[in-house]
Amino acid sequence: MSGTVYLVGAGPGAADLLTLRAARLLGEADIVFHDALVPPEILALAPRAEKLAVGKRSGRRSTAQRFINKRLADAARKYRVVVRLKGGDPLLFGRAQEEIDFLRAQGIAVEVVPGVTAALAAGADLGVSLTQRGLARSVAFVTPRAGANEAPSTWLQAALAADTVVIYMGAGEAAAIAHALITAGKRPATPVAVIENASIEARIAPGTLAELPALAAQLSGGPALIVLGEVLRNAASATQRATPRTRLAR
Repeated sequence: MSGTVYLVGAGPGAADLLTLRAARLLGEADIVFHDALVPPEILALAPRAEKLAVGKRSGRRSTAQRFINKRLADAARKYRVVVRLKGGDPLLFGRAQEEIDFLRAQGIAVEVVPGVTAALAAGADLGVSLTQRGLARSVAFVTPRAGANEAPSTWLQAALAADTVVIYMGAGEAAAIAHALITAGKRPATPVAVIENASIEARIAPGTLAELPALAAQLSGGPALIVLGEVLRNAASATQRATPRTRLAR
């Protein structure tokens, strides 16, 4: 048998943010390889599928990418519908290209199903548009993370060039991020928000770039984003109106 591997975006967490195509494929799936942060409500949409956790969490034991690649190829030779369920959007900080390239080299069909990335869910939770006419005409999605033997991340240059910045996988490095941005010329009073568990009972900590380390220290260990830019100038009042989201104290 030669099946198809679908790289499916699981979105930021809320099950009802899945695309119709993603939900349909989960219902048809024979086997699902899923990230660590995919909630049970989404996995429940694949009732007939074998489910295997292959996620990665920073600082924790995780599945090697080469092993994931091989398991996907092996599954495609056994099953008709193989779903690789990735948090957010598969093509954003998800190592999807490595899986695509490996599967194509093996002669296995692969398709990508986009998902809602966490940055967009964070903007929705804040009630703030990441682009605003006359104020923000550019957005950068960046991460300071770089794997072993990889070139250093160029996140700082991108962050300085954009009007609005969303920093993925950076909450644990909040102090270093704030220091780097301020040293490079970003104003300490630049508005910032840290959003934990975007789309599912989000916890929001608004403040300034100078306060970023203290804001990140309020988190409880869930997946978090840092949003930076003048679009957040009124985010404090926006988060006060938002329910059932939790606004954390500054």
